[in-house]
Amino acid sequence: MVFLAADTSGKNGSLALVRADFDQQSHPPAVRNFETREVVPLEGGTFSAQLVPQVSALLTRNRIKKNEVDGLVVVSGPGSFTGLRVGLAAIKGLSEILKKPIAAVSLLEAVARAADHPTRVWAALDAGRNEYYLGDYDFLRDEPCISEALLTEEELLEKLGSNTALVFATPDKKLADTVSSRGLPVLSVEWPRSDLIARIGLEKILAGKTVSPEDLEANYIRRSDAEIFSKPRSNS
Repeated sequence: MVFLAADTSGKNGSLALVRADFDQQSHPPAVRNFETREVVPLEGGTFSAQLVPQVSALLTRNRIKKNEVDGLVVVSGPGSFTGLRVGLAAIKGLSEILKKPIAAVSLLEAVARAADHPTRVWAALDAGRNEYYLGDYDFLRDEPCISEALLTEEELLEKLGSNTALVFATPDKKLADTVSSRGLPVLSVEWPRSDLIARIGLEKILAGKTVSPEDLEANYIRRSDAEIFSKPRSNS
């Protein structure tokens, strides 16, 4: 099976083409023989111009026809409002044309998975404006996401408290240093590549956790500036 994954959530993004087999005897089917065929970097700020041509070139280089792609995976957030919209629009279009399933993957889940810990992980990403995205994941659950939130640095550190047993993962060096200075253990992970995104998405597709093109939406977590300044936050 061949899968295409796209990440346009940050300043820079990437595409990945992967191939994998799966064991149909397990439930859900287990991934095996996972192979990254190619990862292509995408420059931020030009996703709308690059994405579709790069997808076409990626498939051509690997001698894969569009109708040979078995599934599509995309980062649905959190991240750049413009970048996410571009990625989602491209994947929606491909899905509608090719009639292939889509898996939406949270970037926070990818960070948590990069920690390579079998149970509960808190994953954090820099959201700018002295704020951080925090995801709480428990990989013993059928649906691992417990919660995702946008917190200030003060709120994040308060939430972490003094829990030295907590598995906390982030690719952000500044945040890792801040948390470490509080005497808490930190797993510094690499920024998730799109082939890891593809692996997570493949597992979701095999488990039947897909989304239709019309239902595929961005998970911004943070409201846009337009929403912030035009609609006061409810106190209820």
